[in-house]
Amino acid sequence: MTYFGFLAVFLGIPIAVLAFVAWRDRRAGRDLPPVLSSWPPYAVIAAHCLVALVYTTPWDNYLVATRVWWYHPELVTGIVIGWVPIEEYTFFVLQPILTGLWLVFLARRLSPPPAAMTSRYASLQRWGGLAALALLWVISMAILWTGKQPLTYLALLMAWALPPLLLQVAFGGDILWHYRKLILWTLIPVTVYLCVADALAIESGTWTINPEQSVNIFVGGLPLEEIIFFFMTNVLISVGITLVLARQSQERAPAVVRGLLGRLSRRPVAANP
Repeated sequence: MTYFGFLAVFLGIPIAVLAFVAWRDRRAGRDLPPVLSSWPPYAVIAAHCLVALVYTTPWDNYLVATRVWWYHPELVTGIVIGWVPIEEYTFFVLQPILTGLWLVFLARRLSPPPAAMTSRYASLQRWGGLAALALLWVISMAILWTGKQPLTYLALLMAWALPPLLLQVAFGGDILWHYRKLILWTLIPVTVYLCVADALAIESGTWTINPEQSVNIFVGGLPLEEIIFFFMTNVLISVGITLVLARQSQERAPAVVRGLLGRLSRRPVAANP
């Protein structure tokens, strides 16, 4: 299976289906609930594609350059930017589209939570979550410092994925808990689907994970690190899109930012009551 063949089948087809459903929803007048309508959803997805491309490129180039994984030379086009084939950059863009469209599909159908957040544990959800994630990041950096090769891929993955998640949780851990149903039902199906697709690609030799830099724990033939990779990337995408769309996030922004957002979106952004 060529890499572009993988992308066409496992990402292109579901994206096309979800895009068609989104078009039908729009024609039928099925909109996002007001609590998730701060910004046009497709503009938010496009912004996440750009962020994913910029943030992931240096990390992925480092992994390929240091042989954490590699690609079968006969199954890629040979067009390389840095150390990474063009197909990989295409994946950086397609995954946020797939996850984002699925989130929008669900948000139009699931019952939204109330606009008012009444949790008594808001501070714990923000700062407790931040502390736990920060500890994981410190552990990941310590593993990299010790140079334990079998843990290299896992430590690099967590060291890369956790910083943006730390920012997201610090800003709106309680908001994310408020929308946990939407995030959960976005996260699980897409992660399982991409893991199954990845296992097929690895089995066909499209890419290979270096066993010397992996813990070599497999679930259904898929390395543990790949499962965590898809889980963490989908967490970042679903959490990021939810925070941008949520009305509560706009209310939490400073007054200057609210005014700027209001001008850019050509509608007022609500202030905190």
